[in-house]
Amino acid sequence: MMPRLVFVVYRQMGKKSKSKQRALSKSFVLDQLSVERSKRRLLLDALRPNEERDLAFRRMILSIPPGRVSTYGGVAAAAGYPRYHRAVARLLRTDPVDQLPWHRVVGAGGEIRLRGAGAHEQRARLKLEGVRFNRKRVDMEHFEHSIKPWEVYE
Repeated sequence: MMPRLVFVVYRQMGKKSKSKQRALSKSFVLDQLSVERSKRRLLLDALRPNEERDLAFRRMILSIPPGRVSTYGGVAAAAGYPRYHRAVARLLRTDPVDQLPWHRVVGAGGEIRLRGAGAHEQRARLKLEGVRFNRKRVDMEHFEHSIKPWEVYE
């Protein structure tokens, strides 16, 4: 994949000198490397507990009303931590079951991301609250709750 991207850069440059082409390709590779490193740092940070961040996630999850759902990414973004959807999943996985309405948080597009008995329980809890499904996914058009952080009270 990387050589194809470098080829596109060469092609756009036209007939410039080989040394300029090499310098540009090196900087392009270094930029890609820094992007990958920052992604890795973000993922590792999301796996670590952070009380301030987890408290913000808890407040957003508690604001989802019965009969409505939100996504992991929606909760993270509303809490002020976009791209931390994995941290929301970690929080729901590690917190005691009876503390948060964990069943109201689903994957992108309304997909239940749990496996096995957990998926069946989440689906049953959502059905008890009146949430309807389109095959295996929640009908997000009617049941998605867009969290507005300014409406969440402490």
